[in-house]
Amino acid sequence: MTKAPRNLLVLAAVFTGVAGALASAASAATPVNTTKPSITGEAKEGQTLTARNGTWQNAPTSFRYRWQRCDADGTGCVNLVGETQRTYPVDANDVGKAVRVLVTATNADGSATATSDPTARIASSSGPKNTARPTISGTARVGEELVADPGTWSGAPDRFGFQWQRCAGDGTGCADVTGATGRTYGVRSGDVRKRLHVVVSATNSAGTGTATSELTSLVASTTPPPAARNQRPRVVILGARLMGPRVYARFRVCDDSRKNVTIIQTDARPGVPSFTRRFATLRPPLRCGLYSRTWRPALRFRTDGRYILILRARDKSGLTSLAVRRVFFR
Repeated sequence: MTKAPRNLLVLAAVFTGVAGALASAASAATPVNTTKPSITGEAKEGQTLTARNGTWQNAPTSFRYRWQRCDADGTGCVNLVGETQRTYPVDANDVGKAVRVLVTATNADGSATATSDPTARIASSSGPKNTARPTISGTARVGEELVADPGTWSGAPDRFGFQWQRCAGDGTGCADVTGATGRTYGVRSGDVRKRLHVVVSATNSAGTGTATSELTSLVASTTPPPAARNQRPRVVILGARLMGPRVYARFRVCDDSRKNVTIIQTDARPGVPSFTRRFATLRPPLRCGLYSRTWRPALRFRTDGRYILILRARDKSGLTSLAVRRVFFR
């Protein structure tokens, strides 16, 4: 028998080794996601969402699912306990949030996981319902400004409307004040000896609910003259805006000492430690002065939710004004 040349035998051995390596690599190919999973169904309370697996390489033989609830912007996602089926029933706890699904594909060589995009903000199946009625802050006196807080609502409303009403002194005969549809209301001469309240409408994708604040005290005609002795300062917010990370405020400070006055500003939110800053001292000309200031709230108040702006004025004798506030919703 003729023997094969030595170099041919070596070459054959090399090819055999390469083929074996390739075969081994092919046999250890876990699934690879090529098109991410997706979710079908209406993002609304009472509806059912369904996970689509997406597309995968390397022939997965089974899929597992894990649903998560996220903030409305798709961040802060956490697992929903027990929700591991392909479908997910949307409930009231999801309203105002978003959900997403993690899909795990498995074959004989292992598993891999891919994540869907979050849904749109989950809508309520019914209109908002008031759970804590609206309130009014400020002094019921001509020239002052009243501020409405919409209260709290179920159903995750995405917008609020305001209508101020003027009532008789006994609280009857309430009627809309023409054009008074903002969160703030400047008390005017036509309100003297009357009472005021605000009707708040809250709206979501399913409808609108309304609630009414309590009445103010009887509206007084003018600011009473200062007493002869030193009185505590007075501060009134004339306007305030929350624009991006900054607050812009205009306010009037009155003090009968005619000496420097310090403005004390506090950032507040329920359940969050407050933060206080002090502005340079002010010396109101002729008892009262108008001022503007801007600042960035402390970092813990730059997230979504309620932000409360509180102002006080303190004179050189240590007397401090009553607090005035504005409430913003991010």
